[in-house]
Amino acid sequence: MLQTIKDTATFIKEKTDFNPEIGIILGTGLGGLVNEIETSHALPYQEIPNFPVSTVEGHSGKLILGELGGKKVIALQGRFHFYEGYSMNEVVFPVRVMKYLGIEKLIVSNACGGVNPSFEIGDIMVISDHINLFPTNPLIGPNINELGPRFPDMSEAYCKELISLAEKIAAKNQINLVKGVYAGLTGPTLETPAEYFYTRAIGADAVGMSTVPEVIAARHMSIPCFGFSVITDLGVPGRIVEVTHHEVQQVAAKAEKKLTVIIKQMLETI
Repeated sequence: MLQTIKDTATFIKEKTDFNPEIGIILGTGLGGLVNEIETSHALPYQEIPNFPVSTVEGHSGKLILGELGGKKVIALQGRFHFYEGYSMNEVVFPVRVMKYLGIEKLIVSNACGGVNPSFEIGDIMVISDHINLFPTNPLIGPNINELGPRFPDMSEAYCKELISLAEKIAAKNQINLVKGVYAGLTGPTLETPAEYFYTRAIGADAVGMSTVPEVIAARHMSIPCFGFSVITDLGVPGRIVEVTHHEVQQVAAKAEKKLTVIIKQMLETI
């Protein structure tokens, strides 16, 4: 697997002659952030050797390389999910490739359901921590020592320094942020009321179907991570309604402008 990661990174380097500093993963309805990137290269996933292909509406399926906030970035416009039938190694493969391309930090975003009763639809949540409720882990199997240790520490899965920076930038721009714990589940069904209740009871503020495996893989490789969630629906008793994927995309798209301001100014600062 390590050689496959290196082969894919080598292909991208030779194709683009680009050395990214920051990796960005754009979740459902948030792909428009790439409009702010001064794009040098846009590679469809189908053209990248060994890359999975995104099958979810709202995920364009392109690797974008360019500049944002004065930094060289590489952005996944569309991620890969366990529920699509991919293995965990396939889900996190792009993160590992980005490491070999040279990224020093990873920014992840997603659309998710809020289970904290104080949250509202459209809130932007900074992820302070996560709970892995997937039935597996991307590090299960023989450890690849060149990537990281057998038992990586996860006491700071999300970088406190980056969280503090985001909060300061949001305050300066009068953008309201909430902060909370993200629980990662398999999907593709949205949660039942009992499942929402369960995740809240164990300490989650939001639930979603991504992000956790990517952050585990990144932290295994000692990459500092920062995460945003857009609260697109509520799993709070008395406020649970039927939700479509289209509605989720619409809510995420509305929050995108605020996210763009924060991410751009974060990149200008770090």
